Amino acid sequence: MQARVLPAGRGWSWVREGFGLFRAAPLAWLALVFAYWMVMTVISFVPVIGVVVASMLVPAFSVGFMAASRAAEHRSPLELSNLVAGFRRHAGTQLALGVVYFAAIAALLAATALADGGALARWMSTGQRPSAEVLASDEFIGALVVSAALYGPVMMAFWFAPVLVAWHGLSAAKALFFSFFASFINWRAFLLYGAVAALVLFVLPSALVLGAMLVTGGKARGALLGVLFPFLLMLLPTLFASFYVSYCDVFGARDAPPEEVPR
Repeated sequence: MQARVLPAGRGWSWVREGFGLFRAAPLAWLALVFAYWMVMTVISFVPVIGVVVASMLVPAFSVGFMAASRAAEHRSPLELSNLVAGFRRHAGTQLALGVVYFAAIAALLAATALADGGALARWMSTGQRPSAEVLASDEFIGALVVSAALYGPVMMAFWFAPVLVAWHGLSAAKALFFSFFASFINWRAFLLYGAVAALVLFVLPSALVLGAMLVTGGKARGALLGVLFPFLLMLLPTLFASFYVSYCDVFGARDAPPEEVPR
């Protein structure tokens, strides 16, 4: 297996082509995203172990969205069964990835506690939102910086790892290594991809809301949020589909499909 080095411009193409896959079956995509959100929410509500189990299932579920993307690319029907594609083969290895992912996130949050006394960690693990004073504090901002810096390597290691396990039969360690290396050598494309994703997901919606509220004195807030919510809901499956596009690009999956092609 060999990862290809891509030009920076491909980072934008991942988002654009991901949107094309979403347009192939928008209602089915929304159903999959909603089902995933419901399952993860219900699991997270289980006392004590819910958040842990939900974190450990993230890698396997990510394969489900890869399978849905492959189906959309081939104009095949998207089904709810696509969502559990990551549990059908190498489920034990996917679980091992989930354990590593949870441990990495737990270590990351523990590190942020050194900066803000655990405010960010409590928010992420229990949903306990810090006060406005804490959110504006230098300590909390420092914790956010620490979390962003530490999550970068984690994201690189897990970007391709689940699909490399599911479709190429790699061990957890090899999948994490190949994923990190492939992401590292394509840092330019990923940098542009991250910038485009942040622009579309956060900067533009925030600017629209702020601008409308300034112009109307806050009167259009409800209507504008009603328009933005479907817009953001559409972007989530687009991002899920873009993960698949990046995988195909970096590993040449369209040129040499994996042994198991999800249908």
